[in-house]
Parts: sequence; structure tokens; C-alpha cells
Amino acid sequence: MPTAIIADDERLMREQLRMRLQEAWPELQIVGEAKNGEEAVQLVGELQPDLTFLDIRMPGKTGMEAAREIGERSQIVFVTAYDQYAVEAFERGAIDYVLKPTEPDRLKVTVDRLKERLDKPEVAGNVNDSVSAMLSQLAEKIAAPKQKHLQWIQASIGQDLRMIPVEEILFFRSDEKYTAVQTASFEALIRKPVRDLADELDPSLFWQIHRATLVNVNAIEGVTRDIRGRHLVLVKGRPEKLEVSRSFLHLFKQM
Repeated sequence: MPTAIIADDERLMREQLRMRLQEAWPELQIVGEAKNGEEAVQLVGELQPDLTFLDIRMPGKTGMEAAREIGERSQIVFVTAYDQYAVEAFERGAIDYVLKPTEPDRLKVTVDRLKERLDKPEVAGNVNDSVSAMLSQLAEKIAAPKQKHLQWIQASIGQDLRMIPVEEILFFRSDEKYTAVQTASFEALIRKPVRDLADELDPSLFWQIHRATLVNVNAIEGVTRDIRGRHLVLVKGRPEKLEVSRSFLHLFKQM
């Protein structure tokens, strides 16, 4: 039975990857989890897993630094949200990767490749001198400042954890305790208030139109008025009409 450990500083991301791996590769045994690179190196020494799934960016010792220390003791699979410069490098090299948030189809490709490499040790892509140059170049890019804006929202629906890309969210609307996250196909709830989301989301993609409402610009079908003179945003494919506060009417002057 192949074994693996998962290293990521975000608990929800570890849980999601564990769940996806169980679905894609039932035979794989996850024998340990680490919150940072230091713990990952220690677990590799103790448990000797066949595979180590390493988040590239972690506090303290990063995934890149941990990979160099682990060397050929375990096959490395990097977990990364930085596909804009990581994917090409990984495709050319001998290292596998998983994108965050984890997508089942892409994970299946990785799993199939990992199975082949475990069956044929001579082609196993361990961290070695042949890929060290690629790792160095990638490390320089990873060291750049972290992206300012949120790329996805973590939300619970019943017992399931959903990683929702922000582009798929039509609008956020808060009440006193929760914020509703509305997509075209489902609604989820989070505890983060709209005022905090407004600071973390890309303002060119999400407009705050009310103290309790953020709307995806691409989801706006139009703006209308009701009999009371209030401005209301019409959302594509949805029956809701979102009220626009007077202080945010300037956003629609050119519409």
C-alpha cells in the first residue's frame, strides 16, 4: 500500500486534499499531516512515506526548502496556487504538482502519473540535481509578495467543505451573524462580514453596493428603480434584486 503525508499550513486545505485523494486513490494511505516545512521533514524521517504533498508557501520553512532537505527519501508533489508560473516548470521537470483549490480532474492526472512512477523507480521524479535549477528559479518567483486579493472562498455546506473560486460567486449578502455566498447553483454561508470581504476581494471584480452587499460586476444584468425610488441591481439568472445605497450610486453613473 503506498503511503503519503500532507503538509499545508491551512487545516481546511489539508482536509480537502485528503478527501480528494481518498476519492481518486483509495489505496493511498495518508499516514501523517504537517503544518509547516519543518514538521514535514521530521515526518518524512519518522514515517518514510512514498509521497510527500508539500504546499509551496508555508510559514517558517517553506515547501521549497523542505523539498531540498527531503531529497530522494520521498517523492515530492508540490501543492500550489501559483499556476501562472508553476505549471510550465513542473510539466518540464520531474516533479508533480496539485493546484489549489484541488480539482478532481487535474488530481486524477497527477495520481495516474504518480502510480506509474512508483511502479517504475527508475523514472521516479525525486528532487535531485537534474531539477535543482528549476527549483531555484521557481523559488525566486514564489518569494514574490503574496497576491493581495482573495482567489477563492472556503465555505461549509452541511458536512462538506467547498472551495469556491471568487469568479463563480454572484454576490455576497450579510445579516447579523452570517454572510450568504451565492453562486449560480447553490448558496453557502460564511462568518466573515462584508466589510472584511470588501478589503480582501478585487475591487474591480466586486463592487460594494450596500453596507451588507457585494456584487460580482460580471453578474450585473442591469439597474432598475422601484416605486419608492430605490435603485436595485438585477443579477443574471437570479430573482433577487439587490438594493443600492445612495453612497454607492456613483458606481452606476456610466451604466
